[in-house]
Amino acid sequence: LISHGLEVISEPDMNSFNFLVVLVFCLSFTVNNTLSFSIKSSLKRVPSTTAKMTSKPCDMSGHPSTLPGDPSLNLVTNVDLGDKKLEIMKACSKAIEEATGKPEAYIAVAITDKADVIFGGSDAPTALGCLYSIGAISMESNGAIQSSVTDALEPYGVTASRIYINFFDMPRANVGWNRKTFAG
Repeated sequence: LISHGLEVISEPDMNSFNFLVVLVFCLSFTVNNTLSFSIKSSLKRVPSTTAKMTSKPCDMSGHPSTLPGDPSLNLVTNVDLGDKKLEIMKACSKAIEEATGKPEAYIAVAITDKADVIFGGSDAPTALGCLYSIGAISMESNGAIQSSVTDALEPYGVTASRIYINFFDMPRANVGWNRKTFAG
């Protein structure tokens, strides 16, 4: 950070946190685009994980490498969700379960509201999000989740055209849970 002329943050505050959220968001996008060539070339050897998922129950008794994985949604918005925040988080969790077929017991949702966020140079109501999952990342499930999150935020003035959600298919070795990764 110092070599790029940025100050090291000695005491965390909301502006520093919001800056870091946007920085991580941008770095995730950059890394994802940078690695797209190697990922595309790997797809020839790896079975597709974009098949349409159904809402059938998953067998939870197997080895961690065979378990369904960790869908997690991190959402940041500049609107105040007030006392409805938990209700919105639960609605997002249920939408992820329905769209991916993954058990809600594995789904995590974090929402930061009242954050300093701009979109298109404007501080009008907006939201940015990232959804990470081991598999179940597909055009169909991503679209269903995007639509459900939009439905949950529209009553607060966040329009469909002011919500970005990036979807990431995570390798099992890169998702930790219960003192190990899902790769074992």
